[in-house]
Amino acid sequence: MVSKAGSGDSKDGNSGGNSSACTFAGGTSAGTGGTEPVVPPRDYGHYLNLDTLLSCQTPWSEKHGRPAHDEHLFIIVHQVYELWFKEIIHNLSSVIEMFDRHFVDEVKIGIAVQRVARINEIMKILVDQIHVLETMTPLDFLDFRNYLGAASGFQSVQFRVFENRLGLKRQHGNQQVDRASALQFDESARSTIERAGGERSLFEVVEQWLERTPFVHAQEFDFVAEYRVAVQKLWDGERTVVLQNTRLTQEERERRLFQISASQAQFLLMIDPNEHAQNLENGLWRLSYSATLAALFISLYRDEPILHGPYRLLAGLIDLDEGLSAWRHRHSLLVLRMIGTKMGSGGSAGHDYLRSTVEMNRIFKDFFSLSSLLIARADLPELPPALKKKLAFHYTVTSM
Repeated sequence: MVSKAGSGDSKDGNSGGNSSACTFAGGTSAGTGGTEPVVPPRDYGHYLNLDTLLSCQTPWSEKHGRPAHDEHLFIIVHQVYELWFKEIIHNLSSVIEMFDRHFVDEVKIGIAVQRVARINEIMKILVDQIHVLETMTPLDFLDFRNYLGAASGFQSVQFRVFENRLGLKRQHGNQQVDRASALQFDESARSTIERAGGERSLFEVVEQWLERTPFVHAQEFDFVAEYRVAVQKLWDGERTVVLQNTRLTQEERERRLFQISASQAQFLLMIDPNEHAQNLENGLWRLSYSATLAALFISLYRDEPILHGPYRLLAGLIDLDEGLSAWRHRHSLLVLRMIGTKMGSGGSAGHDYLRSTVEMNRIFKDFFSLSSLLIARADLPELPPALKKKLAFHYTVTSM
């Protein structure tokens, strides 16, 4: 979606480096003008560095002379998790870079939608891997659990980076606030986590991109005012239906009218700037008022051509939040299945702690809540022709 203009992007948003010929073919690079260096032939194993990769599985139970068969599975599953985390961070960082600027054109939005979708597909794999791990019984796990020592998935540096780059806000009183010292990360890991926490997050850059949406405050269309009128008509219609329903008792009629009034008040409060500011202060909402209005506008008028990409991006972020919550939930059930209510190997409360993170660590929760503000297409305020033209790929800002 075109937002307030700034300088054009300096990078094309695609994966880095020049394209080259497939090294499996053993040919030369497919660069322009034959100026690219010749790539020596490589076979499958050398290209993937398999000798190194496949030598990384060293069960500790074998080192201690009491080999546990399923420790091999346990190690591989968690190493695969770390490889997927690396790929997630790679894609996530590129999306943040695209949006961390004053101008984001439609091409970049399309690329971002694709990469967020890729992350979401990876999240499904992360959940599915739990099924593989559950082929190991709790008794099988106990055959080698003692060899883990204090090692725990709780200490995954890449997962902490993933959370930070998404924009997870650590709450005071949360066991993870002082995670670097509590989990005894080494200096390098601590530095990596803290650096990721200080960098721009996906939540921040998307919020600021939404705040620059030019259509919400268009001269020819006062979105908030028109939306209020449309909502008022809907509630008035519901009141009329209740009042004209002769089958309702007086008590039932009064109860329904009260519910309609309460729902209308809550509906309008959510788009009131003062109420929104209070919700921000109380931690009940996180997205800024202007970003919230923009996200609502995009969600309501998603059928307009220029809003297709932005809507798909917001839907992708909802999927990402949902996928991460699903993974946390399945992970907590896996822990309950394997160790019951015992303390986790990293010193956490085990299942109880993991279960609490499902709702506590939501990042794009506000986008879910926008569904309570949606109205049917037939009831939407009609856009003036001038604005519809701008939303039909005829609008581009070229200067501030």
